[in-house]
Amino acid sequence: MNGTNGVEEEGGKGGGKVVYGDGSWQLTVFVTDLQVERNLRVRGDLHIGGVMIKLVDSLDIAMDWSDHAIWWPNRNKWLDKTRWTLDQYNVNADTVIHFTPMHKTLRIQLPDLRYVDCTVDFSVKTFNASVVMSKDLGLRHPEELSLCKPLDPEHLRQNYQEVMMRRRPPPPTKEGNTGDRLDTNTFVSHTGTLNSKSPHATLRTPTKGQHSPQGTLNGNGNYSPYSNGHTYVSGRPQTPQGPTLDEMSLAMSPPATPEAKTTLLKPKSLEQRARMNVGWLDSSLSIMEQGVREFDTLCLRYKYYSFYDLNSKYDSNRINQIYEQARWQILNEEVDCTEEEMMLFAALQLQVAMQANVPQPNNDDDDGDDVDEELKKLQMSLEGGTGGGGWGDVTEDPSIADYLQYFKPKRFTLKSYKRLYFVCKNLYLLAYKNADSSRSGGDLLFSVHLKGCEVTPAINLTANKFELKLEVPSAEGMTEMYLKFNSDQQYAEWLAACRLAAKGKTLADSSFDAEVNSIKAFLSMQSPASAPAINPNTVEIVAEDYVAPRFARKIKSKLRQKILESHANVKDLNLLEAKMNFVRAWQSLPEYGVSLFVVRFHGEKKDELLGVGSNRVMRMSLQNGEHIKTWRYSTMKAWNVNWETRHMMIQFEDDKNVIFQCLSADCKVIHEFIGGYIFLSMRSKESNQQLNQELFHKLTGGWV
Repeated sequence: MNGTNGVEEEGGKGGGKVVYGDGSWQLTVFVTDLQVERNLRVRGDLHIGGVMIKLVDSLDIAMDWSDHAIWWPNRNKWLDKTRWTLDQYNVNADTVIHFTPMHKTLRIQLPDLRYVDCTVDFSVKTFNASVVMSKDLGLRHPEELSLCKPLDPEHLRQNYQEVMMRRRPPPPTKEGNTGDRLDTNTFVSHTGTLNSKSPHATLRTPTKGQHSPQGTLNGNGNYSPYSNGHTYVSGRPQTPQGPTLDEMSLAMSPPATPEAKTTLLKPKSLEQRARMNVGWLDSSLSIMEQGVREFDTLCLRYKYYSFYDLNSKYDSNRINQIYEQARWQILNEEVDCTEEEMMLFAALQLQVAMQANVPQPNNDDDDGDDVDEELKKLQMSLEGGTGGGGWGDVTEDPSIADYLQYFKPKRFTLKSYKRLYFVCKNLYLLAYKNADSSRSGGDLLFSVHLKGCEVTPAINLTANKFELKLEVPSAEGMTEMYLKFNSDQQYAEWLAACRLAAKGKTLADSSFDAEVNSIKAFLSMQSPASAPAINPNTVEIVAEDYVAPRFARKIKSKLRQKILESHANVKDLNLLEAKMNFVRAWQSLPEYGVSLFVVRFHGEKKDELLGVGSNRVMRMSLQNGEHIKTWRYSTMKAWNVNWETRHMMIQFEDDKNVIFQCLSADCKVIHEFIGGYIFLSMRSKESNQQLNQELFHKLTGGWV
């Protein structure tokens, strides 16, 4: 490095433009945690690893630099291929690069709305960083979670694409490229640091306002030059003024702080609900590449509503965080429910609150039960049923049959039901005029293939109304029909049969009886008891903590009494049982697990909704959420994005292509939802299975 000292002293920032006779030149490197700049004399054939060695030698400070890497602010990317040369990366004498720690502190808001400071790897793909963080938080199946940017109410007022149209394009670089990758979620990568809007992104913000020349990374003025301030403990929160992870439990949630409650969004329409999905980070880019900086706030949320193997023995943290996310969804009216369902949710929340300070049964003593359970499952699978199903002759396919009220909506017709004799057998619903016609093989009025149907309960316990809505896929779209039942027992059996058939399972499946019992238990929990089980005067019930605003307004004076009457049905549940019942009740809501997007289908002039679920995508009405058409993932051949026009195309087995443009979020978000759900559907029961991150990126990445 002969002759460099003079250039270092005199050249300053301008020294980088000097090119020497031997082809070497001055490269400017800013060391973020020391807040110092160095000029290194390098040649274009020097590899990135060599640049880092040369820099560390010139700093001559004895510290562990192993967590540092090179970040190029103007190009918004990590130079992480250490064997690549400066020439290969197009780094030249005008370039300023940063030498910065890969692990940085983020303020993470958990699903239960509390904040923890986590040390996160900013240099790896966001999915990989999120997986490590979730594991450190003690949450099994971290692939179900993802990171998203905190949104403001203004994000709900307009579509993302409208904002994009008004935004000035970023200035092109010297090579004429903006530094953007086409195949990414542009919403997050262009918002810059998240501190600007977030009222709570200031925790542990550096005390001195020192900035790098580019202003992209905050330096911490009170760091010692002999310590980088980033003692790396994998993913552990570094909160000097708050509890450490060892000191707090994610299985129990403290009440949400007023600060956290101000971050909650309350969508007023389906369109606003759809706009809430704009903030998801791109799983295939690093956190740093998406405009996120150290000490910013991000939200950790369950993105995919496909909860695998929820087990009360191992998953107390996970069950609690899912329960809390479900609870806030219902309280913020992100998902609709009936008054009876709302009272059940309120009652279960009350039971959770009452059980929180009571000693709970110990699950650790149940080791023997696991073996018994596995033996029982093995016996059931060998016998092909529960053994006690009472289906009689094993050669006969099991079926259920009864007289039911039936109605098929048509335009301009009143809702008039017909009484027909129905048989549910081998995934088909068969309709006859009467029981004799069925037994004698008489005229079949019509049949419905139930596999792939949408099955939606439509009940009103107060009015003693038990109905279900079937939406049957057809060439024209979804054909609706309603079935009405005369008792809760009849309703439970037929709902269970239709639900199993929709998944491709017959009545011979061992889960039929359990499904019937689960539906009956759910109904009994919703039926209010004649009197509360506890003295109403001993319980304080703040309406906004238990019910959504529209119910608080509607039944204000009777609210406490109604919640306590519903609570009598769940008073014997322990803490985990109450949370699990809450999650199951949430999962049984018609709108559960559907992520919405405002889209414009090819050739159409009006905006519509696209709903993405765990096993299907749905074309829906923007006004009322009515299902227009459903496509199952099982019939999909491919899903692609044209990154230039940002249109998405889904190809199906019948060679029909569905093409649309996403207006409320970047099309990469929808692409990732579909690929993510297909990835989750491939999980198996093997306890030793490794999370295949490569496969996840292959299905969600968006490029070949």
